[in-house]
Amino acid sequence: MKRRPLLASAALGLLLAGCHPGDATSAAGATKPPPASAHASTALRVTRIAAGLEHPWSVAVLPDGRFLVTERPGRLRYVGRDGRISAPVAGTPKVWAEGQGGLLDVALAPDFATSHRIYLTYAEAGPDGTAGTAAGYGRLDGERLSDFRVIYRQQPKLEGPNHFGSRIAFDRDGHVFISQGERFQRMLAQDLTKLQGKLVRLNLDGSVPADNPFVGRKDARPEIWSYGHRNVQSLATDPRTGRLWEAEHGPRGGDEINLPQPGKNYGWPIASHGKDYSTPFPYPETKGTDVPGMESPYHVWMKSPGLSGMAFYTGHPRSKWNDSLFLGALADRCLIRLKLDGDRIVSEERLLEDRKARIRDVRVGPDGAVYVLTDDENGELLRLDPPA
Repeated sequence: MKRRPLLASAALGLLLAGCHPGDATSAAGATKPPPASAHASTALRVTRIAAGLEHPWSVAVLPDGRFLVTERPGRLRYVGRDGRISAPVAGTPKVWAEGQGGLLDVALAPDFATSHRIYLTYAEAGPDGTAGTAAGYGRLDGERLSDFRVIYRQQPKLEGPNHFGSRIAFDRDGHVFISQGERFQRMLAQDLTKLQGKLVRLNLDGSVPADNPFVGRKDARPEIWSYGHRNVQSLATDPRTGRLWEAEHGPRGGDEINLPQPGKNYGWPIASHGKDYSTPFPYPETKGTDVPGMESPYHVWMKSPGLSGMAFYTGHPRSKWNDSLFLGALADRCLIRLKLDGDRIVSEERLLEDRKARIRDVRVGPDGAVYVLTDDENGELLRLDPPA
């Protein structure tokens, strides 16, 4: 579909949504904007940077203030600070754009300033109508992505349009983490010979680190870092500690946050707080919410917000948002802010509820602003400035 560039709208002044304690538990062509608030000095400021994006999935903030945005049908675009949307960047991989599949996450390499390398995840076609999550990197060269190289392919490829994940995160030691889903085949998340429902860790060039937990085992894939995951669409490294956090969808309840550790089993589908979509009961494989030998969620919602996108807000001690974790919510159509005390989640706040938009991704810029993507046929890129 041909897209016309759209310019940014005027800033919107909105009151903060009220703080919702929720039902979580913890183990440790632009639309007309709402009217401006009369309390601008204490309000959350929301600026629409751009609209007209087709099911945007991920945003990365470039050092020059521009943005890279993926659209699920398979396009990577620049968005200027003025809201202008570029033509699709050439050289991106061909994607399987069916159901939940398509072009997914985009992330700047840790050495982007010198390498101009970006990483992408996407759904890749296989034989006979099958597909699977894949990841790769290329060099951003103006309007082209050059020398794209696939570094990861989920095996085996399967039929079906659901649960591809996928997010990218980097640690401090030269590794890239790639999340994915179990492709709606539940017990594959427990099968260490398959890559569905696993969080994988690779070296930045795609090779397998020698200290991955299952290296050397004939009954397990060496790429695996942790397993028993359902559909991970949130992944981020805490800049304060270097610790990896992930969040995943539960079925009709049981969306959860985990702090994944090497070789650990996070339970799905044997341990879950969710229920079967077609009955009032858990899936037949589920044995309970806490099962011996499996990790309990670090934080869980009994009603699923539909988590997608995750970003830490740290290093801004004068901001009311300092030491927060932001998560997009697709089902609850809002942005969730979790206040942190160290690793401890102490409160939850819901933002942007009045927009009633599916929030697909969230990132924090070096300027202290929060950037979010709304996911629909006329998706928006929004900037949020913290309340005074």
